[in-house]
Amino acid sequence: MSTENLPQSPEQQVRKPRVAVVFGGRSSEHGISVVTAGAVLRAIDRTKYDVLPIGITTDGRWALTADEPERMAIADRRMPNVQELAESDEGGVVLSVDPSSREVVYSEPGSVPKALGEVDVVFPMLHGPYGEDGTLQGLLELAGVPYVGSGVLASAVGQDKEYMKRVFISFGLSVGPYEVIRPREWEQDPSAARKKIADFAGEHGWPLFIKPARAGSSIGITKVDDVSGLDAAIEEAQRHDPKILVEALLRGREIECGVLEFEDGPRASVPAEIPPVSSHDFYDFEAKYIDSASGIVPAPLSEEQTAKVRRLAVQAFDAASCEGLVRADFFLTEDGEFVINEINTMPGFTPISMYPRMWQETGVGYPELVDRLIQAALRRPTGLR
Repeated sequence: MSTENLPQSPEQQVRKPRVAVVFGGRSSEHGISVVTAGAVLRAIDRTKYDVLPIGITTDGRWALTADEPERMAIADRRMPNVQELAESDEGGVVLSVDPSSREVVYSEPGSVPKALGEVDVVFPMLHGPYGEDGTLQGLLELAGVPYVGSGVLASAVGQDKEYMKRVFISFGLSVGPYEVIRPREWEQDPSAARKKIADFAGEHGWPLFIKPARAGSSIGITKVDDVSGLDAAIEEAQRHDPKILVEALLRGREIECGVLEFEDGPRASVPAEIPPVSSHDFYDFEAKYIDSASGIVPAPLSEEQTAKVRRLAVQAFDAASCEGLVRADFFLTEDGEFVINEINTMPGFTPISMYPRMWQETGVGYPELVDRLIQAALRRPTGLR
């Protein structure tokens, strides 16, 4: 007798790949991570993938959350948070670090742990330390679970602006003048640290930008016009990172370019331009996310300039050994030189964010962009590669 038309058991049925969307986290970019994850959850093709939303609270607890992206948006200028989305105030999600099992377990105090099944790929929508900086990537490598985006090294380099610049310089990319104030310098001799910054300003001029070395979304950055503003700026930056980066002002246009990993290697999107924001001193957090400053896509550049910045964006992607995706940010200086400011290995990813907008203009819509990133992660093994 033929078994062709007999009902299949669950074991015989083809299982859809299961995507764990991990978001929130312990950094000061917690809120924008939740917003980004909400957009991705809306875009994932549910006929193609099963989805497991996992939020990380600001104190580091992995929480099971409802699959309700409509609750993960900015409302009345207020950012959402994982604590409000968690299904329990005490329950926690645990990912096994045994590479022979990708099982996810949920437990609450006084209850028997509940198996949630295996995860095939993680989409880590985390920004900043404890998520975008290689820490989560290292955990996923230990667990043997594929994930979207760059590996441990590239994630760490992409988070630490000092070492990012050192890598770019070693690969021949132009960076702007900068100085670093390490925690020990400021703690042991603040006068010497102030002098170091003042000497830097004497060489490159005021104003300077004082920023956390390992934060993103323009959080903790202060534009300083003279030495009198240094202490307050350093205090603000150190609320987010004890290591401080000091950058000279570069006069020119802000140009961004997206890089996406295709089957044949990384490709660059059309570039965008971030015009000056009249209500803000610079392109800070509120300009980016609260007041929705608009970028110009595509950037009004010559064909030669467009080709050059796309080439430089891919060079930056390769220089830092990136995978999956990157947004590369440049200044086009008054003398026509492209100077790379930084890369983001997990850029803002809402549909109105610059990275998806650049790819939309290049011909890759938002749902396809999400799908390409998941597929690239599923193709890529964990471990040395």
